[in-house]
Amino acid sequence: MSMLEVKGVKKRFDDLEVLKGIDLSVDKGDVISILGNSGSGKTTLLRCMNFLERADSGEMIFDGQSYDMHDISKKDIADIRKKTAFVFQNYNLFINKTALQNVSEGLIIARKMDKDKAIELSKKALDQVGLSDRYDYYPHQLSGGQQQRVAIARAIVYKPEVIYFDEPTSSLDPELIGEVLGVMRDLAKSGMTMCIVTHELNFAKSVSNKVIFMADGKIIEEGTPKDIFENAKEERTKRFLASYYERS
Repeated sequence: MSMLEVKGVKKRFDDLEVLKGIDLSVDKGDVISILGNSGSGKTTLLRCMNFLERADSGEMIFDGQSYDMHDISKKDIADIRKKTAFVFQNYNLFINKTALQNVSEGLIIARKMDKDKAIELSKKALDQVGLSDRYDYYPHQLSGGQQQRVAIARAIVYKPEVIYFDEPTSSLDPELIGEVLGVMRDLAKSGMTMCIVTHELNFAKSVSNKVIFMADGKIIEEGTPKDIFENAKEERTKRFLASYYERS
């Protein structure tokens, strides 16, 4: 049985139908890359899966529990979020707090953890993403890549069952992308379950065990990296890949 499954996820913003009945299954240890052009519904799908957006309809099955994704209670959302983490495009760090405070704050405030224990775990998380020399730096003193690594440390410190990444390198200068992808590569090797919206196709090809291509609010094609990148069946998938390789 899958660790996490969503069925029939639909979402509309006014007259625009953004998700048209998405089914997605996530097994423990999966690294799933979600590809597609802007406006295909990729980010909205992730946000609905972590209840940052409320789906209009759909079912989630997580750790054997079933939830109505539209009528879910705040308590159930809170319970699900204790098992998940979300890494945003734009870091979402507190600008007036150090890297260490950004990582430890949630443990202390939301999880009511002992401060010394929270700081110990937060230092370990920052060490894991290569920032052992940046505990006391504020966001403005860090590069974009370092800020995103702080955001990843904040995600992994909770030891989540799954991490959602929403285009985690899209705000970075090209020379900084590699350091963030390197951290994500290490997480994948460690067995972390990840769902990643990304335009980094070479990364998706080398790290994922499952690749999904979305267009117009639907999953057009899914399979292994070999299935998608070398043997895509759908014309829209082929066009997307061709246009990407032309640009890169």
